[in-house]
Amino acid sequence: MEVASAQLSECLFAAGANLHIEGGDLPTIYYGLTGSGMIIVDGEAAIDLVPHRLVVAPANKSIEVVADGSSFGRSRSAACSIKKSTFVPGSVHRYEIGEDEASFSLVCGSFHAVYGPGLDLFASLASPVVETFDAYDQLDQVMSYAMVELATDEIGRGPMASALFKLVLLTLLRRCLTSSNAWVERFSLLSDPPIARAFAEMASRPAADFSVQTLCKSVGLSRSAFMARFTAAFGESAMSVLRRLRMRHAASLLAANALSIEQVALQAGYQSRSSFTRTFRQHYGTDPSDYRSEAKRVLVAYETEDGGAPSD
Repeated sequence: MEVASAQLSECLFAAGANLHIEGGDLPTIYYGLTGSGMIIVDGEAAIDLVPHRLVVAPANKSIEVVADGSSFGRSRSAACSIKKSTFVPGSVHRYEIGEDEASFSLVCGSFHAVYGPGLDLFASLASPVVETFDAYDQLDQVMSYAMVELATDEIGRGPMASALFKLVLLTLLRRCLTSSNAWVERFSLLSDPPIARAFAEMASRPAADFSVQTLCKSVGLSRSAFMARFTAAFGESAMSVLRRLRMRHAASLLAANALSIEQVALQAGYQSRSSFTRTFRQHYGTDPSDYRSEAKRVLVAYETEDGGAPSD
């Protein structure tokens, strides 16, 4: 597993203070440090947030975080009645909500984690991940170290912070082996080495002539066992996942604008341009040639804007 990006902030809440977070393209993470409050993910029941409890919220979900207070009732309607402060996780190192002394603190941020060359671990997360750890897990210290790295101007701060944040996610994913919570099913791939190897093969060589037969043979499983375990890990068949990997690879080649459509089709495992075009259109809603033209237009616009910006 690799953490492609991570941004973290420490948030300090006065009693009853409310923080509103708009849904974004990346999942967000919340880890309780001191005091208590609650987090409400859009469409979900309220979740108590206490020290050492970690919550991962799906992308594109708005969120309310509310500190406990003497005049505060633990309900969605009560949360909506409190004066709000809107915030983007990771936009600043430290953020204070409310005018009184802080009674509740947490670390929050956004991140992008991938497994192997092509699996976004949290992309299909539909409901929050909630786990409570112990003080000896030292996640609070790891989070603090990561925030310190992100706040510095030292060389390598990004990779160092990502490496520290990776420790947090690995600790979470280890719960796949022991937790009874429903979210662990999403990461069953990580505890099934043969299926992980099959996925890695497809992701690293999307143009290869894979079939269910060749894949199950390569990892030493029967056809029925392979199909059942692969579907359990991904929620779809191996050939469906292979098709997505091929389309993602094709999209990156088209954006690079170095190969013809026929060459891109071959690199994506298709001998027929028409078959490739049809599948690409189903996946992206546009033809490969139009996709490449739009990618080129965006690149030119970006380079023009960047070139016109004042230099330091």
